[in-house]
Amino acid sequence: MRVGESVQRVDGPSKVRGTFAYSSDLHAEHMLWGSTVRSPHPYARITSIDTSEARAMPGVHAVLTHEDVPGMKLYGLEIQDQPVLAFDFVRYGGEAVALVAADHPEQARRATQKVRVEYEVLRPVTQAEDALRPDAPRLHPDGNVTRHVKIRHGDQVARADVVVRGEYEIGMQDQAPLGPESGLAVPDAEGGVDLYIATQWLHVDQQQLANILALQPEKVRLTMAGIGGAFGAREDLSMQAHACLLALKTGRPVKISYSRPESFVGHVHRHPGRLSYEHGANTDGMLVYVRARILLDGGAYASSSTAVIANASCFAVGPYRCPNATIDGIVAYSNNPPCGAMRGFGSVQNCYAHEAQMDKLAAALGMDPVELRIRNAMETGTEMITGQKIDGPVPVAELLSRVSSMPLPANVSRPLPVYGEGKGGAVGPADLTAMPGGVSNTTHGEGVKRGIGYAVGFKNIGYSEGFDDHSTARVRLSVIDGRPRVEVHTAAAEVGQGTVMVQAQIAGSELGVNDIVVLNADTRVGSAGSSSASRQTYITGGAVKAAAEAVCQRVLGLAQSELHPASELRIENDNVVGGDGRQIVPLATLLGDAVIEETREFHPRATHRLDPETGQADAHMQYAFAAHRAVVDVDTELGLVKVVELATAQDVGKAINPLAVQGQLEGGAAQGLGLAVMEEIQVQDGVIRNASFTDYLLPTILDMPPLRMDILELGDPNSPYGLKGVGEPPTISSGPAIVAAIRAATGRDIRRVPVRPHDLTL
Repeated sequence: MRVGESVQRVDGPSKVRGTFAYSSDLHAEHMLWGSTVRSPHPYARITSIDTSEARAMPGVHAVLTHEDVPGMKLYGLEIQDQPVLAFDFVRYGGEAVALVAADHPEQARRATQKVRVEYEVLRPVTQAEDALRPDAPRLHPDGNVTRHVKIRHGDQVARADVVVRGEYEIGMQDQAPLGPESGLAVPDAEGGVDLYIATQWLHVDQQQLANILALQPEKVRLTMAGIGGAFGAREDLSMQAHACLLALKTGRPVKISYSRPESFVGHVHRHPGRLSYEHGANTDGMLVYVRARILLDGGAYASSSTAVIANASCFAVGPYRCPNATIDGIVAYSNNPPCGAMRGFGSVQNCYAHEAQMDKLAAALGMDPVELRIRNAMETGTEMITGQKIDGPVPVAELLSRVSSMPLPANVSRPLPVYGEGKGGAVGPADLTAMPGGVSNTTHGEGVKRGIGYAVGFKNIGYSEGFDDHSTARVRLSVIDGRPRVEVHTAAAEVGQGTVMVQAQIAGSELGVNDIVVLNADTRVGSAGSSSASRQTYITGGAVKAAAEAVCQRVLGLAQSELHPASELRIENDNVVGGDGRQIVPLATLLGDAVIEETREFHPRATHRLDPETGQADAHMQYAFAAHRAVVDVDTELGLVKVVELATAQDVGKAINPLAVQGQLEGGAAQGLGLAVMEEIQVQDGVIRNASFTDYLLPTILDMPPLRMDILELGDPNSPYGLKGVGEPPTISSGPAIVAAIRAATGRDIRRVPVRPHDLTL
């Protein structure tokens, strides 16, 4: 089990068989069930709450309102603006107002219907643009602008020979984790609580819960439960505080598990946005300037919106050299459901815009769109529009060249042969999945046109703007049943990305031991930060590497002092070996009863906050790049799209687990495809209208095309093993490549995603 090997994940078989225990499977003796009273209105003033009828119902043990919150009544990742339970206003449809604990989930649900909440209904603000109007209602004390990021780089009045403009709209996407929000809170006998929870960041949850519950952090202990996907949806608190409040009130374990419709209002979503762009270039195709206004709808509460808009602004131009830029990134409050972290984190929205602009510019110049991109591609040492110079490999041109040179799939955009014709058999296409419309057999190719499109994107890896990004790892080496064993303990959330296996591979590589156990993540060890920003392999991997190296040094020091004072030793395959590879002593014999344990923190290089007036700063620690080519068939009569193939090239620095890297590239492309052509939360007058997997469309195995991959390992000189974060880049440029291909097939100037059938018909 070493770095660079395609090791099978230990949780894989149980997840495939359906025996893996998720957070929704948690159970405790004498457990109560929690349920939440939610507002039916997107914006209203609460005038009264009457819980008496609910309290009197059979099986009900507690009914709580904001008055029962002992500590801070507001929480939030960056701005503490969201109520634990609403107390003055409700600001979005589905906001939590009261809680019930009962013996049975149905008793709890029925009791929530008996909580009488009186509202003075107010007119909601449902468009971010309307929230900026001077006469808009003030949704929060500091106004409706959560953050305005200004980037002023180079000449602000630069002029160009060729100018193209565009307005773009991005719909609201859901992370759609298959596992709903769920957890179990168990009170102790000393006023504390243990919470078993599916989350992305144990220690931030712990600190927020301690503030809400008015407890010391050590009295709020969190242990990771099985997570059924995350993608950013689990960065914020959902039911964590509610379960703990009910458990501490009743003195009994309390479980809360959201229904699917409740999950849609119980977590944040990807920010919808409106983006206005102007690109100027010389006649040779070199960019002169980019001017952009990016407006994101943050919904009712801030969540991580301030960081998302910073990303959207910093990467607004894409991975291109641009000497002059004027960027205004604004995120506003509204009465729509809250938006926050989702895979790609701001760079997804702007990639649709800057890549559409590059295609427009290529058309205006009469240039090949790939050649235009390569001509303007960033290189090592390129200065970003934030003034930061990018070091390490910057293979933008190489990625584009690689995807453009990959073989194209066979063209089947024509009427297909039929089977059984003239033989009394059924008549239909030879391959029902080969055409747009798939198995519904709506077309045989009469109105189908093929298109090919390209896109390239990039974003930061890890936290930025001066945040103290770090992780803690504890590595313990002992002898168990006559064999050396390594135990690795971190608080890193395994959300499906394979971080448990990565930790084991790193420890195995550094210590040469075969038996590696990664302990379940909890708050008994220092923070590992969030499983987000494609950072865990880099940051927690760095901490595991440092701790394992420290253990190794102690072991070899022991061996040198007792056996070979002047020898060059290492550990290999459970043995201490010499410089020539010959065994010196079995590791178990050397250690005996001794236990060697080391704890280390890993801190990457520092970053700095963007200047509030110019946006200039060394704001990011690492950058990752990916390029995609999409081939699509579009039925221009019916407005149907089939993505025939995706091709991608991505620099991963070092593939710690190549098989896991391939999985990330495929999964990220699936989410990019979803936003491009089908995924959108339909919000009408502030209320979600499609809160189910029946009505919120997700790509299935029949929607996903073959994916050609070219994985580069160019190495980052600043990171452990030279690795780069992998998870987010596939989601950034896959969707824009698909939309570019749809434009090529139809000739339509598509400016909104997801693309709808009526956008395509001629």
